[in-house]
Amino acid sequence: EVDLVESGGGSVQPGGSLRLSCAASGFTFSSTTMKWYRQAPGKERELVATITSAGRITNYANSVKGRFTISRDNFKDTVYLQMNSLKPEDTAVYYCFVGPGYWGQGTQVTVSS
Repeated sequence: EVDLVESGGGSVQPGGSLRLSCAASGFTFSSTTMKWYRQAPGKERELVATITSAGRITNYANSVKGRFTISRDNFKDTVYLQMNSLKPEDTAVYYCFVGPGYWGQGTQVTVSS
């Protein structure tokens, strides 16, 4: 059974940083592309970042390029999202995703002064 458990969310001031983690189980993590999505109140869920199985290729939404970094540890079956220079518009529930359609429970990130 696929299981994705996010952690690391919280409340920060603008300009702050957070590091999200997603611990995965139930599939061959080291062979699988992983993604982070987010959903802000009243908005559709959007793709934030993608990382290929070995971590060689990453992609980011334009809105987070240069501020967020996705990474993974294939020994720990965990994917990370380092978020720096956070803005109020980054406020959302952040979800870990693995294909064909497995989601974590989400972790809330709130950026506010």
